[in-house]
Amino acid sequence: MAQQHLIKLVSVGDSKGVGKGHVYYSRKNKKSVERKIEVKKFNPIAKKHTTYKEKKA
Repeated sequence: MAQQHLIKLVSVGDSKGVGKGHVYYSRKNKKSVERKIEVKKFNPIAKKHTTYKEKKA
């Protein structure tokens, strides 16, 4: 059975809260990564890079 699972990355928005809730879907290897992912990705609503945190899919 594959150890990769689909995860949901949800934007926390910029400093003013613009773009909060935008979603990206990605894969994560559950075998090697035990903690929740937090990455900076481009948010098309805010038109800048914002922080995305992993949520339950």
